[in-house]
Amino acid sequence: MASRVLVADDARFMRQLIREIIEPEGFEVVGEAADGRAVVEEFSRLQPDVVTMDIVMPKRSGIDAVKEILALDPSAKIVMVSALGQEALVMEALQAGAADYVVKPFKPDAVVTTLRKVIEKGE
Repeated sequence: MASRVLVADDARFMRQLIREIIEPEGFEVVGEAADGRAVVEEFSRLQPDVVTMDIVMPKRSGIDAVKEILALDPSAKIVMVSALGQEALVMEALQAGAADYVVKPFKPDAVVTTLRKVIEKGE
């Protein structure tokens, strides 16, 4: 069975790029969110296996969204997707409970490998 993924990024092209990378690799994108508030709502509704989340998003930061999702489900698996130069925010996200991260610009293999590693670690 395909792992179910929720993709959160304020840039539509980035959500589409992640979808185009992971769906051929056997992941099922069950939803998308364009801001930090929507990702928490979609997580509650969809209960995905893993979430990819941008750190910088409108309405609620990715870090705050990590905290809220983990408050709802402490076993949630979240992979942060950050731009170069956001190392401090990545560390803050990991301390908040994110499972791993991928740095933009990323290679497709890095996204797939990280998602598989996080999902396998949690099983």
